[in-house]
Amino acid sequence: MAAMAPHGLAQPATRAFAIAATASRSLTNHSIFSSSSSVLRLRLLRAAAGPVHLSTAAAAISTSTPVATATAAMESVADWGLTPLSEADPEVYDLIELEKRRQRAGIELIASENFTSLAVMEALGSPLTNKYSEGMPGARYYGGNEVIDEVEELCRSRALAAFHLDPAVWGVNVQPYSGSPANFAAYTGLLQPHDRIMGLDLPSGGHLTHGYYTAGGKKISATSIYFESLPYKVSSDTGYVDYDRLEEKAMDFRPKLIICGGSAYPRDWDYAKLRDIGDKCGAMLLTDMAHISGLVAAQVRTSLFPAKSIAFVLMLKKQFELRNSKISKEASNPFEYSDVVTTTTHKSLRGPRSGMIFYRKGPKPPKKGQPEGALYDYEDKINFAVFPSLQGGPHNHQIAALAVGLKQAMSPGFKDYIQQVKANAVALGTHLMSKGYKLVTDGTENHLVLWDLRPLGLTGNKVEKLCDLCSITLNKNAVFGDSSALSPGGVRIGQYTCNDLKGFVEKDFVQIAEYLHQAVTICLKVQEVHGKLLKNFEKGLVNNNDIEKLRAEVEKFATSFEMPGFRVSDMKYKD
Repeated sequence: MAAMAPHGLAQPATRAFAIAATASRSLTNHSIFSSSSSVLRLRLLRAAAGPVHLSTAAAAISTSTPVATATAAMESVADWGLTPLSEADPEVYDLIELEKRRQRAGIELIASENFTSLAVMEALGSPLTNKYSEGMPGARYYGGNEVIDEVEELCRSRALAAFHLDPAVWGVNVQPYSGSPANFAAYTGLLQPHDRIMGLDLPSGGHLTHGYYTAGGKKISATSIYFESLPYKVSSDTGYVDYDRLEEKAMDFRPKLIICGGSAYPRDWDYAKLRDIGDKCGAMLLTDMAHISGLVAAQVRTSLFPAKSIAFVLMLKKQFELRNSKISKEASNPFEYSDVVTTTTHKSLRGPRSGMIFYRKGPKPPKKGQPEGALYDYEDKINFAVFPSLQGGPHNHQIAALAVGLKQAMSPGFKDYIQQVKANAVALGTHLMSKGYKLVTDGTENHLVLWDLRPLGLTGNKVEKLCDLCSITLNKNAVFGDSSALSPGGVRIGQYTCNDLKGFVEKDFVQIAEYLHQAVTICLKVQEVHGKLLKNFEKGLVNNNDIEKLRAEVEKFATSFEMPGFRVSDMKYKD
């Protein structure tokens, strides 16, 4: 029978995990993984990368040797391994080309999406996908990882540099496959099953992975299944997080972890207040900055660096050419107050679909009742949670693509991009409000606006469906007070993707707001004729001249801008 842990859950893999941990330590200490050995092997590998010439005799032997029957029956490498996608699988190729056409011809307003670069896509499609590399750099469970180790170390160092973090104070794991796995790995490392957590409620703008369950008690997220979650909410009057009520709940509930961050919250966060609440109730603070990580990266806050790290600060100033530039922030910085910070990498960072977990390391600040010289112990716990607890081999092509995206996020133009994103969000929101529409919190401080459609008598799914037909992509979204997740009362509108199209500035987002106004006007007209029931509403969308006219206008507008990631001249469907 499987051994039982103190929390009562069976642990049949306890011995396997112990063996894995022992193997990890052994590999780390083995000479093959020493820094000098790795460097030597990498040099040999690079030296061996030169051209290889067969002797005449060897060439004659290789060409005259009879081919075995089994080998003759196999496809040649040229047939299966070097055939382009358009020939190897025309169906998939055609679908990809259709998606390219959709992305280019439409206005993309999904707040959690972005266009990535051609360089990131090239790394994603690289031979790095061929390699298995379970474990951490220098402690792999497979051989042949000299290059992979260097790729991952480069990505980790760029991740810390991109967010202006001292490697003596912060560490990072870049292996999570995406944001949700990153969150669950952080919870697994920091908590025991059934520990208590608090996160922003989904209808208040939170994320499923922060512990959502329905009003009827149905646990939707694995986070709420394996941990005991209690949501905090926004104020029904203002739409802002109600920090006073949060503190009151936290002091009663006594969570071990407070999670801040959201997927549809248009305002900044008071991390200092959250840290204070966490200290009062004995909770760690985890920030999920998935939606705003680019805003956080587009700044330098020297208060993050201890006095002993002057050399590190000078290095950053040189790297980012900030000696004579004005330091400003585009969002409050979660690293100042959080114990752990997680993020996706494909939103404002414009990288591949991946995730990262940042964790504090080194000495803890002095605190009453805490042993002198206490150290943070997050690093080993989080790394072990990622592998072997939850994931297998890391996606090396993803990690390389992330390294590329992080380098681009440290370019001089990235801050300008983020500033334009915020300006465009304000322009769009201001124009919608000038039309009399209701936005949650009456505006925005980041990249998104949350449009409350309930005063119009519309639902988010109707507006989303009609906008799709007009080549405008956005998503239905719950707003505070909604009773149904299937028929929410709002839509979420983001600016990242459209901002990546060259030339999209405030006036262009005023035009987009005007298109959205036209779409909602058509929705109201259709609903008036066909009724509120969705299946009847959908009948009014067929052969609708107003929709056809708006789609033509939108596509003409969208195709007048450049497209990142792929060349329009290479597209199969250009029109």
